[in-house]
Amino acid sequence: MPGVEHPKIATDTAEKFRALLEVSEAISLHRDLSALFHDLVQRLYGIVQFDFLGLILHDAARDVMQLRICEGRNPGPAMPSLELPLDESPSGIVFQTQKPLTLSSFDGETRFPRLLELFREQGIESFCAVPLSTAQRKLGALGFANRVPYEYQPEEVGLMERIARQVAVAVDNALNYQRAQTYQQQLVRERDRLRMLLDVTNAVVSKLDLRQLFTAISSSLRRLLECEYVSLAIYDPETRRMNIRALDFPAGKGFLQEELSLPVDQTPAGQAFSTRQPFILNRENLARLYPELATLVAAEGLKSGVSLPLLTPERALGTLNFASLRDDAFSHEDVDFLRQVAGQIALAVENALAYREVEQIKDKLHEEKLYLEDEIRSEHNFEEMIGESAAWKHVLAQVATVAPTNSTVLILGETGTGKELIARAIHNNSTRRERTFVKLNCAAIPTGLLESELFGHEKGAFTGAIARRIGRFELANRGTLFLDEIGDIPLELQPKLLRVLQEQEFERLGSTATVRVDVRLVAATNRNLEEMVAAKQFRADLYYRLNIFPISIPALRERTEDIPLLVRHFAQKHSRLMNRAIESIPAEALDAILRYPWPGNIRELENFIERSIILSSGHELRLPISELRERGHDPAGQPTTLVAAEREHIRRVLADTRWIVGGPHGAAARLGMKRTTLQSKMRKLGIRRTT
Repeated sequence: MPGVEHPKIATDTAEKFRALLEVSEAISLHRDLSALFHDLVQRLYGIVQFDFLGLILHDAARDVMQLRICEGRNPGPAMPSLELPLDESPSGIVFQTQKPLTLSSFDGETRFPRLLELFREQGIESFCAVPLSTAQRKLGALGFANRVPYEYQPEEVGLMERIARQVAVAVDNALNYQRAQTYQQQLVRERDRLRMLLDVTNAVVSKLDLRQLFTAISSSLRRLLECEYVSLAIYDPETRRMNIRALDFPAGKGFLQEELSLPVDQTPAGQAFSTRQPFILNRENLARLYPELATLVAAEGLKSGVSLPLLTPERALGTLNFASLRDDAFSHEDVDFLRQVAGQIALAVENALAYREVEQIKDKLHEEKLYLEDEIRSEHNFEEMIGESAAWKHVLAQVATVAPTNSTVLILGETGTGKELIARAIHNNSTRRERTFVKLNCAAIPTGLLESELFGHEKGAFTGAIARRIGRFELANRGTLFLDEIGDIPLELQPKLLRVLQEQEFERLGSTATVRVDVRLVAATNRNLEEMVAAKQFRADLYYRLNIFPISIPALRERTEDIPLLVRHFAQKHSRLMNRAIESIPAEALDAILRYPWPGNIRELENFIERSIILSSGHELRLPISELRERGHDPAGQPTTLVAAEREHIRRVLADTRWIVGGPHGAAARLGMKRTTLQSKMRKLGIRRTT
């Protein structure tokens, strides 16, 4: 063709042998097919006529001819990949017949329309294909393409066949090597995956803690799958949310964290959980289906992922989730393997959740045991509700009305009037009577520890927190919690108390996990909460939440007709405990008791009767009447005001105890009061030690 120059083609025997030696040398230097063909093009150019040298192999699985390599002498546009049926390709015919096929020009050629269209696009005008076969098998064809019409001579075709036979050995070796490498990689991958399954199995049988289990397997899974993110999401049936309970994401920026909670229908994990099928996600379907989560994922740089359901024979527990900083990082083969992993992990998660539930029950039972032992030791257990007065019957009617409900009750009354007795009566007459009645005196706990007492804490939450502890709200779950001296709860703790009353949920100290409870609250106070609200010492919203059903307990001086019944009850109780036989109470002693105002109310009365039994040596109860006269009357024998009587009484007891307020022999114990209550009264009555 005018304007196109081609080198002189080898025709003599010496040049042919030189060409074959060039091919042998190239074969000896290269194991990689691409490098081999790149070298062959340079060595054969000038010996054989061609512009492009192509390797066309037969794909036995699909029975097509594939253009695997196409090399040109000069750099140019890459030849597009091509697959053709055997009868639509010259190389296919060569493969079948094992004879060369030459196309000197394409004029009038109709057998290969798709190939000829590609040739014309590339400027190819002629083509020759020779068989590429070894003694053992047929591989395909070696193709020589020219940008000018060219008619190959028999000697040239023969040389090309000899070259193809040598190249076939190299190609066969390279393909065998590639297969061996691929097979070896598959074996390594299978070995690693089997080892991973073994590690998971070992973790299943040895790890009962959910976090320890996840830590034992997550880093291995990340390395094996070459992904950056692994997490465990557990479904909460009460909230219908997926909660991330464990997370391994060393490269994370903090947008995705443990305890992240999302509705089940707003997360890929929820999709996998609901359908019981793996869910493969990418940036497109994540942005389309879950735009809120997609923002967090994009901020972390994650581009693809997969969520797999954790299934046991009985139920779905949650999902195992993987994500990568690369697009399309998870193949179907990966998903099939992860199904096996998820199946193993599901068993471990079920065991871990069951173990945790057992541990929680054990902790709760232990706390209940300690609490009930403390209750048994308590000296303020009332056996019966004693009283026939109208005021007391009114209180009992209120108890009967409110007890069957779940409403919060606020018990108001002076110290020693029996507020705890009423709280227990409410519990015992409610639908919760088979559950625990838990009490806590808010004034008896230091402010810094009160939150822990109420809501519990995790190990390490604060100095001295050497183990996890459940609080009174958890202990009272499905039962009743009695908070005495509710007015002494510090302001900073009141919002958390209000939240648990409204939402029935809270977090332990040192934890972000939400604990849900079903607790009925009964509160009590001897303080005026309305005045405290006005003085901004108590939150108004908490007061309104507590004051749903207030019950005011009358002071003992307001129900004097009940005093004889109470005296007889306490006399029988303590005489029995002391193995005494008290059969009668003098009338004048009972009159003195009725005239006394009893500032300490029933608690003071009981303590007085107990002291009287100690002093009684016979069958008649000997009461220290002079003590009552000193406490409650002026020298003329007339009663003083209640405030004056109470002030004088407290002063005398403080003097007797050398102004020791607390402790078993202190003034508070003598008066039947709590230490904090006595200190409050001393401030209110202006009682100070002067010497």
